[in-house]
Amino acid sequence: MNIFTVTVEKPEATNFILGQSHFIKTVEDIHEAIVATSSQIRFGLAFCESSGPALVRRSGNDDGLVDLATRNALAVGAGHSFFVFLEDGFPVNVLNPIKAVPEVCRIYCATANPAEVVVAESATGRAILGVVDGCSPKGVEGEQDVLARVRFLRRIGYKLG
Repeated sequence: MNIFTVTVEKPEATNFILGQSHFIKTVEDIHEAIVATSSQIRFGLAFCESSGPALVRRSGNDDGLVDLATRNALAVGAGHSFFVFLEDGFPVNVLNPIKAVPEVCRIYCATANPAEVVVAESATGRAILGVVDGCSPKGVEGEQDVLARVRFLRRIGYKLG
């Protein structure tokens, strides 16, 4: 077995969600979950089918993001994994609806950070072992950091007051 990392290719500010599912119906169901949540979010989705023709199935409302999701899905190549790339919205806007899709088994990450996917490859295929999401902590927040965090959340509308 070989273990290696695949760097997620994306523009710096672009958010993505990486998860695992279990059925070809995933593409339509995740697409519908995102569209039902917000009509303004632009997204691209790619799902690695792991049996039959074993194709990367894809969908979305932005051709560039669909292409980005497809390239990353092919690079990772793990059966039943999926990528969703988002613009004009954040993972927090669609994460619970995606997790509620019956065939979604797990979410590995939801981030705009630079990320690497840790992949194991055997004779039969590939699996995602985990994700390196951003950097390691540089310290512990102090009082000023707490105030900055609270102000930021209120400024972007996630908290009231």
